[in-house]
Amino acid sequence: MNLDLKNKTALVCGSTQGIGKASAIEIALLGANVTLVARNEEMLKATLKELDSSKGQKHGYLVADFTKPDDLKKKIEGFAKKNTVHILINNTGGPAGGPVLDAKAEEFTQAFSNHLVCNHILVQALAGGMKKEKYGRIINIISTSVKQPIKGLGVSNTIRAAVASWAKTLAAELGPFGITVNNILPGATNTQRLKTLLDSRSKRAGISEKEEANEWLKEIPAGRFADASETGAAVAFLASPAASYINGINFPVDGGRTGSL
Repeated sequence: MNLDLKNKTALVCGSTQGIGKASAIEIALLGANVTLVARNEEMLKATLKELDSSKGQKHGYLVADFTKPDDLKKKIEGFAKKNTVHILINNTGGPAGGPVLDAKAEEFTQAFSNHLVCNHILVQALAGGMKKEKYGRIINIISTSVKQPIKGLGVSNTIRAAVASWAKTLAAELGPFGITVNNILPGATNTQRLKTLLDSRSKRAGISEKEEANEWLKEIPAGRFADASETGAAVAFLASPAASYINGINFPVDGGRTGSL
């Protein structure tokens, strides 16, 4: 199986914590040069030190804020003029939880911009280089909610589905150029995002965070939450040459929780 990413360059968004960071670590272990993208420069510098460089890789970072798409566009277009990116990991923090009926219109607008619009800006800037190299991997970290909506995540459910449809459309357009577009659907994963959701839900339900966590665990056949590295490993596989004929899929990494095929 060819998992070698030597001489490939990856741009990993939201890469200072959670699944984004785990993905960057796993991709670096396969030999890729990694450019981290996040808004906190100190955390970027700290994460950079954790990336493997034993195969001669050269890593770097780009400070960008996804709440400012115009600024992101300027920075990524400047980066693309000097660098060819073979692997793009689209990943950013999810919208706040809550019933969809309670959501304000601006919450949808902001989430749509943070996720779909920023993803699109990145792809438009980098796809040309992928076409020239005849190698591209665009991997979007979204949610199992595209298969089965998750209670209490109204805005997230809506926006994640939009990103999944965008990606499926893009997969058909870019497939002829040796570029694949796939979605990773993480289940409940031990990240800060999970802690935040458990805290808010337990408070709404009037129970302890541990009791809320146990309710989630009842729905997971694996009987535990995922480690971010397990999702990162799935990302790294889809980024590799071995996954060249996998295109346009939603790939759950959820311990069997999702109740649909």
